[in-house]
Amino acid sequence: MDKQRERDWNPAAPGAASELNALLGRGSEFDGKLAFEGTVRIDGTFTGEITTSDTLIVGEGARVAAEISCGSIVVHGEVAGNVKATQSVELHKPARLKGDVTTPSLMVEKGVIFEGRAQMDQAASSKIVPIAASQGAD
Repeated sequence: MDKQRERDWNPAAPGAASELNALLGRGSEFDGKLAFEGTVRIDGTFTGEITTSDTLIVGEGARVAAEISCGSIVVHGEVAGNVKATQSVELHKPARLKGDVTTPSLMVEKGVIFEGRAQMDQAASSKIVPIAASQGAD
C-alpha cells in the first residue's frame, strides 16, 4: 500500500501504531499460526494462534478465535480466546472479548462486552527492587 493510500485509509485507531506492517483485510480468512514483528491489523476472520512482542489491531468487522500472546492489542472487533499482553490491552466499542486477559494495563471503553477474567500483572520491564529487612536493627 503506497503512503498516500495508507494516509487516506488511516488504520490507526486510538492506541494504534502509525506504521502498519501487514493487513488481513475484510472478507479474508486465515486458519493457522501467525507470528510477526511490528504492527499487524486484522479486519477479516482469523482462527488459530497469534504470537508477537509488538502490536496487534483487531478491526471492527474482524472475528478472531485465537490464543494471543502479544506486546499490545487494540480490539474493535470480536476476539474469542485468551489474551496475554506484556504491555497493554485496549478494548474499544463495539469490541467483544470472550476469554481471559493477562496484562499490566487494561482499558475497557463503555459499551464493550467482556466475558472472562482479567489479571493485572506487573510490566516485565518494571524496575521494582524489593527492600530487604535490615538486620541488626536492635
